[in-house]
Amino acid sequence: MPALRTALLQSSGQLGSVAENLKGLDDAAGRAAAAGAGLLVAPELFLTGYAIGDDIPRLAEPADGPSAAAIAEIAVRHGVAVAYGYPERDGERVFNSVQLIGPDGTRLANYRKTHLFGCFERDHFTPGEQAVVQAELGGLRIGLMICYDVEFPENVRAHALAGTDLLLVPTAQMHPFQFVADSVVPVRAFENQMYVAYVNRVGKEGEFEFVGLSTLAGPDGVARARAGRDEQLVFGDADPEFLAASRENNPYLRDRRPGLYASLI
Repeated sequence: MPALRTALLQSSGQLGSVAENLKGLDDAAGRAAAAGAGLLVAPELFLTGYAIGDDIPRLAEPADGPSAAAIAEIAVRHGVAVAYGYPERDGERVFNSVQLIGPDGTRLANYRKTHLFGCFERDHFTPGEQAVVQAELGGLRIGLMICYDVEFPENVRAHALAGTDLLLVPTAQMHPFQFVADSVVPVRAFENQMYVAYVNRVGKEGEFEFVGLSTLAGPDGVARARAGRDEQLVFGDADPEFLAASRENNPYLRDRRPGLYASLI
C-alpha cells in the first residue's frame, strides 16, 4: 500500500476574509497536488482566522455550507483531500470544527473541538461531545482533533484504541507553548503508534502570537516534516507499511492493563 503524502499548510491566511482564505487554500491545494500529495491539512479556524472575536457568529457556517461546497470544488479540481478548520454553526450554537473533504468532493468527517482553551474559546464556542471522529482515506484510518485536544493523553489514546493511523490536528498554538510542537506531539505519536499531523498558524494575530513549527511525527517519534516560524507548505509521508512494522515492534498498546486504570474516569 503506498504512503499517503501529506501537505501541511502553515499559514494564518487573511484575518476575517473567507474569500481570500479560500483562494489561499486553492493555491495550496494546487501546489500540494503538484508535489504528489493526496492530503492537504490547514490550521485551526483557517477559513476565517482565529482572533476575530465577535465576528465568529457572523462568519460561522454549517458543515454543509457554501464554503464546504467551495472546498469540495477545490478538492476535485486538484484531486487532493482537504482538512480545514472553521467555525461551524448548528442552530444557535457555534463550534470550533475541522472538516475533511475527500478528493472526489465528498464530506468524509466533521469534528468539533472537545477541549476549549482559555476564556477566548470558552466565550465564543460550544465544546463538542464526540471524542473520536474518523474517516478512511488512501488506505489509512484518519482521525481528527484540534489543538488543545492533543495535549490530553486520554484523547489520543482513545484514537489509538479505535485504530487511527494518521491523526490530523489543525492548531492555533501560541507563544510560550511551543514545547507542544517540539516535544509533546512526537511523544503522542510514539506512545500511541500513529502518525500525527500537527498544523499550526503563524505570526501575530490580535493578542496572540502563533509559533508555527508544524510537524508530521511518525510512530517512531521522529518528525517526517517540520516547518519553521514563517508561512510554509511542508510535506511528509504517512507510510502504512512502516506503521505496521512499528506497531509489531512496539509493545505499548499490547502491554496495557486497563483493569488498573479505572481511577482515570
